[in-house]
Amino acid sequence: MTGSEVSPSFRLAYVPGVTPTKWVRIWNERLPDVPLTLVAVSATEACDVLRSGGADAGFVRLPIDRTDLSAIPLYTETTVVVVPKDHVVAAVEEVSAEDLADDIVLHPLDDTLDWERLPGRPANERPATTADAVELVAAGVGLLVVPQSLARLHHRKDLTYRPVSDAPESRIALSWPEDETTELVEDFIGIVRGRTVNSSRGRSPAPAQPKPKRADTSGARRKPAPGKSTGKSPRSGSGGPKGGKRGKPRRSS
Repeated sequence: MTGSEVSPSFRLAYVPGVTPTKWVRIWNERLPDVPLTLVAVSATEACDVLRSGGADAGFVRLPIDRTDLSAIPLYTETTVVVVPKDHVVAAVEEVSAEDLADDIVLHPLDDTLDWERLPGRPANERPATTADAVELVAAGVGLLVVPQSLARLHHRKDLTYRPVSDAPESRIALSWPEDETTELVEDFIGIVRGRTVNSSRGRSPAPAQPKPKRADTSGARRKPAPGKSTGKSPRSGSGGPKGGKRGKPRRSS
Protein backbone atom coordinates (compact mmCIF):
# COMPACT_ATOMS: atom_id res chain seq x y z
CA MET A 1 0.00 0.00 0.00
CA THR A 2 1.46 3.36 -1.03
CA GLY A 3 1.34 6.55 1.01
CA SER A 4 -1.49 7.93 -1.08
CA GLU A 5 -3.58 4.85 -0.32
CA VAL A 6 -3.32 5.04 3.47
CA SER A 7 -6.77 4.87 5.05
CA PRO A 8 -7.90 8.20 6.57
CA SER A 9 -8.07 8.64 10.33
CA PHE A 10 -8.77 11.49 12.76
CA ARG A 11 -6.94 12.28 16.01
CA LEU A 12 -8.77 14.34 18.61
CA ALA A 13 -6.94 15.82 21.60
CA TYR A 14 -8.79 16.81 24.77
CA VAL A 15 -7.76 18.45 28.03
CA PRO A 16 -8.77 17.21 31.51
CA GLY A 17 -12.37 17.99 32.37
CA VAL A 18 -13.67 17.72 28.80
CA THR A 19 -15.86 14.73 27.99
CA PRO A 20 -15.93 14.21 24.19
CA THR A 21 -18.12 11.08 24.31
CA LYS A 22 -21.18 12.62 22.61
CA TRP A 23 -19.23 14.02 19.66
CA VAL A 24 -17.24 10.82 19.21
CA ARG A 25 -20.46 8.81 19.06
CA ILE A 26 -21.89 11.07 16.34
CA TRP A 27 -18.61 10.84 14.41
CA ASN A 28 -18.73 7.04 14.48
CA GLU A 29 -22.31 7.09 13.23
CA ARG A 30 -21.60 9.47 10.34
CA LEU A 31 -18.08 8.39 9.38
CA PRO A 32 -17.78 4.72 10.33
CA ASP A 33 -14.99 4.25 7.78
CA VAL A 34 -12.77 6.89 9.44
CA PRO A 35 -11.50 5.78 12.88
CA LEU A 36 -11.26 8.51 15.52
CA THR A 37 -8.45 8.28 18.08
CA LEU A 38 -8.62 10.22 21.36
CA VAL A 39 -5.42 11.87 22.61
CA ALA A 40 -5.43 12.94 26.28
CA VAL A 41 -3.25 16.02 26.86
CA SER A 42 -2.66 18.46 29.69
CA ALA A 43 -3.96 22.01 29.36
CA THR A 44 -0.42 23.37 29.07
CA GLU A 45 0.69 21.02 26.28
CA ALA A 46 -2.49 20.98 24.19
CA CYS A 47 -1.45 23.72 21.76
CA ASP A 48 2.01 22.23 21.24
CA VAL A 49 0.42 18.88 20.38
CA LEU A 50 -1.75 20.55 17.74
CA ARG A 51 1.15 22.53 16.25
CA SER A 52 3.39 19.47 16.05
CA GLY A 53 0.78 17.38 14.26
CA GLY A 54 0.10 15.12 17.22
CA ALA A 55 -3.64 15.69 16.72
CA ASP A 56 -5.84 17.02 13.94
CA ALA A 57 -8.00 19.04 16.33
CA GLY A 58 -8.50 19.32 20.05
CA PHE A 59 -10.57 20.67 22.91
CA VAL A 60 -8.52 23.31 24.73
CA ARG A 61 -8.99 25.84 27.50
CA LEU A 62 -8.91 29.49 26.53
CA PRO A 63 -7.04 31.76 26.38
CA ILE A 64 -4.51 30.36 23.91
CA ASP A 65 -2.04 31.89 21.47
CA ARG A 66 -4.00 32.07 18.20
CA THR A 67 -1.08 33.08 16.02
CA ASP A 68 -1.33 29.89 13.96
CA LEU A 69 -4.31 28.16 15.57
CA SER A 70 -8.00 28.56 14.84
CA ALA A 71 -10.44 28.25 17.74
CA ILE A 72 -14.21 28.10 18.14
CA PRO A 73 -15.40 28.85 21.71
CA LEU A 74 -17.98 26.26 22.75
CA TYR A 75 -19.06 26.81 26.35
CA THR A 76 -18.09 28.47 29.64
CA GLU A 77 -17.64 26.68 32.95
CA THR A 78 -18.47 27.78 36.46
CA THR A 79 -15.41 28.33 38.68
CA VAL A 80 -15.44 26.70 42.11
CA VAL A 81 -13.25 26.45 45.20
CA VAL A 82 -12.35 22.96 46.41
CA VAL A 83 -12.32 22.67 50.21
CA PRO A 84 -12.34 19.95 52.90
CA LYS A 85 -15.87 19.01 53.94
CA ASP A 86 -15.33 20.41 57.44
CA HIS A 87 -14.18 23.83 56.14
CA VAL A 88 -16.36 26.87 56.90
CA VAL A 89 -16.91 27.42 53.16
CA ALA A 90 -18.78 24.11 52.98
CA ALA A 91 -21.58 25.67 55.04
CA VAL A 92 -22.51 28.27 52.39
CA GLU A 93 -23.84 28.02 48.84
CA GLU A 94 -21.42 30.50 47.21
CA VAL A 95 -18.37 32.57 48.08
CA SER A 96 -16.43 35.51 46.64
CA ALA A 97 -12.68 35.80 46.17
CA GLU A 98 -12.61 38.16 49.15
CA ASP A 99 -14.04 35.41 51.36
CA LEU A 100 -10.86 33.41 50.68
CA ALA A 101 -8.49 36.22 51.68
CA ASP A 102 -7.29 34.52 54.88
CA ASP A 103 -6.80 31.07 53.35
CA ILE A 104 -3.84 29.66 51.46
CA VAL A 105 -5.05 29.22 47.88
CA LEU A 106 -2.96 26.84 45.77
CA HIS A 107 -1.99 27.89 42.25
CA PRO A 108 -0.83 24.84 40.24
CA LEU A 109 1.44 25.27 37.24
CA ASP A 110 -1.23 23.92 34.88
CA ASP A 111 -3.84 26.49 35.99
CA THR A 112 -5.46 28.22 33.00
CA LEU A 113 -7.73 30.69 34.81
CA ASP A 114 -6.95 34.22 33.66
CA TRP A 115 -6.45 35.87 37.04
CA GLU A 116 -5.78 39.59 37.36
CA ARG A 117 -5.07 39.09 41.04
CA LEU A 118 -4.82 35.68 42.71
CA PRO A 119 -7.16 35.15 45.67
CA GLY A 120 -6.04 34.24 49.19
CA ARG A 121 -2.47 33.85 50.43
CA PRO A 122 0.10 32.09 48.21
CA ALA A 123 1.63 28.74 49.20
CA ASN A 124 5.39 28.36 49.60
CA GLU A 125 5.53 26.34 46.37
CA ARG A 126 3.26 25.93 43.38
CA PRO A 127 2.00 22.36 42.83
CA ALA A 128 2.99 20.90 39.46
CA THR A 129 -0.52 19.81 38.52
CA THR A 130 -4.14 20.24 39.54
CA ALA A 131 -4.17 16.62 40.73
CA ASP A 132 -1.25 17.38 43.06
CA ALA A 133 -3.06 20.45 44.36
CA VAL A 134 -6.17 18.39 45.15
CA GLU A 135 -4.05 16.03 47.24
CA LEU A 136 -2.72 19.02 49.19
CA VAL A 137 -6.25 20.29 49.82
CA ALA A 138 -7.16 16.88 51.21
CA ALA A 139 -4.08 17.08 53.46
CA GLY A 140 -5.29 20.42 54.84
CA VAL A 141 -2.52 22.50 53.24
CA GLY A 142 -4.77 24.97 51.40
CA LEU A 143 -7.71 25.52 49.05
CA LEU A 144 -7.92 25.26 45.27
CA VAL A 145 -9.92 27.34 42.76
CA VAL A 146 -10.60 25.47 39.48
CA PRO A 147 -13.20 25.03 36.73
CA GLN A 148 -16.09 22.89 37.98
CA SER A 149 -15.33 20.02 35.58
CA LEU A 150 -11.90 19.59 37.17
CA ALA A 151 -13.41 19.55 40.64
CA ARG A 152 -15.68 16.75 39.48
CA LEU A 153 -12.83 14.93 37.74
CA HIS A 154 -10.76 14.88 40.94
CA HIS A 155 -13.69 14.23 43.27
CA ARG A 156 -12.91 12.80 46.70
CA LYS A 157 -15.31 11.81 49.48
CA ASP A 158 -13.53 14.06 51.96
CA LEU A 159 -13.70 17.16 49.73
CA THR A 160 -16.47 19.37 48.35
CA TYR A 161 -16.66 22.55 46.29
CA ARG A 162 -18.63 25.79 46.07
CA PRO A 163 -19.00 28.39 43.26
CA VAL A 164 -16.81 31.51 43.42
CA SER A 165 -19.01 34.36 42.18
CA ASP A 166 -16.32 36.80 40.99
CA ALA A 167 -13.60 34.43 39.78
CA PRO A 168 -12.59 34.32 36.10
CA GLU A 169 -14.41 31.64 34.14
CA SER A 170 -12.86 28.93 32.02
CA ARG A 171 -13.93 28.65 28.37
CA ILE A 172 -13.62 25.47 26.35
CA ALA A 173 -12.90 25.77 22.62
CA LEU A 174 -12.32 23.48 19.66
CA SER A 175 -8.95 24.34 18.12
CA TRP A 176 -6.86 23.15 15.16
CA PRO A 177 -3.86 24.36 13.09
CA GLU A 178 -5.03 27.21 10.89
CA ASP A 179 -3.27 25.85 7.79
CA GLU A 180 -4.67 22.35 8.29
CA THR A 181 -8.41 22.94 7.96
CA THR A 182 -8.99 19.63 6.22
CA GLU A 183 -12.27 18.10 5.13
CA LEU A 184 -12.22 15.86 8.22
CA VAL A 185 -11.69 18.89 10.46
CA GLU A 186 -14.67 20.55 8.77
CA ASP A 187 -16.68 17.38 9.40
CA PHE A 188 -15.87 17.50 13.11
CA ILE A 189 -16.61 21.24 13.32
CA GLY A 190 -20.02 20.47 11.85
CA ILE A 191 -20.64 17.78 14.47
CA VAL A 192 -19.65 20.04 17.36
CA ARG A 193 -21.80 22.86 16.04
CA GLY A 194 -24.78 20.57 15.67
CA ARG A 195 -25.02 20.59 11.89
CA THR A 196 -27.07 17.86 10.28
CA VAL A 197 -25.50 15.30 7.99
CA ASN A 198 -26.97 17.06 4.93
CA SER A 199 -25.83 20.58 5.86
CA SER A 200 -23.75 22.64 3.45
CA ARG A 201 -20.45 21.89 5.22
CA GLY A 202 -21.14 18.27 5.99
CA ARG A 203 -20.63 15.33 3.69
CA SER A 204 -22.29 15.92 0.34
CA PRO A 205 -25.77 14.42 0.28
CA ALA A 206 -26.76 11.96 -2.42
CA PRO A 207 -27.73 13.72 -5.67
CA ALA A 208 -31.44 14.32 -6.05
CA GLN A 209 -33.18 11.96 -8.41
CA PRO A 210 -35.06 13.63 -11.31
CA LYS A 211 -38.79 13.68 -10.85
CA PRO A 212 -40.74 11.47 -13.32
CA LYS A 213 -42.75 13.36 -15.91
CA ARG A 214 -46.43 13.40 -15.29
CA ALA A 215 -48.66 11.72 -17.88
CA ASP A 216 -50.87 14.07 -19.91
CA THR A 217 -54.29 13.43 -18.40
CA SER A 218 -55.93 16.63 -19.62
CA GLY A 219 -57.93 14.73 -22.25
CA ALA A 220 -57.39 17.49 -24.82
CA ARG A 221 -57.10 16.32 -28.41
CA ARG A 222 -53.97 17.25 -30.27
CA LYS A 223 -54.35 18.91 -33.67
CA PRO A 224 -53.12 16.77 -36.55
CA ALA A 225 -50.05 17.94 -38.39
CA PRO A 226 -50.69 19.70 -41.72
CA GLY A 227 -51.28 17.24 -44.54
CA LYS A 228 -51.91 14.29 -42.27
CA SER A 229 -55.22 12.52 -42.17
CA THR A 230 -56.98 11.98 -38.89
CA GLY A 231 -58.40 8.69 -40.14
CA LYS A 232 -61.97 10.00 -39.98
CA SER A 233 -64.30 11.02 -42.83
CA PRO A 234 -64.94 14.72 -43.16
CA ARG A 235 -68.27 15.87 -42.03
CA SER A 236 -70.76 16.83 -44.83
CA GLY A 237 -72.56 20.09 -45.01
CA SER A 238 -75.75 20.58 -43.09
CA GLY A 239 -78.43 18.35 -44.59
CA GLY A 240 -76.47 17.83 -47.80
CA PRO A 241 -75.63 14.50 -49.32
CA LYS A 242 -72.43 12.87 -48.37
CA GLY A 243 -69.61 13.67 -50.71
CA GLY A 244 -71.57 16.54 -52.34
CA LYS A 245 -69.83 19.63 -53.58
CA ARG A 246 -70.26 22.88 -51.84
CA GLY A 247 -71.12 25.98 -53.89
CA LYS A 248 -73.40 28.95 -54.14
CA PRO A 249 -77.12 28.13 -54.21
CA ARG A 250 -78.73 28.44 -57.64
CA ARG A 251 -81.04 31.37 -58.22
CA SER A 252 -84.60 30.21 -59.02
CA SER A 253 -85.96 31.28 -62.45
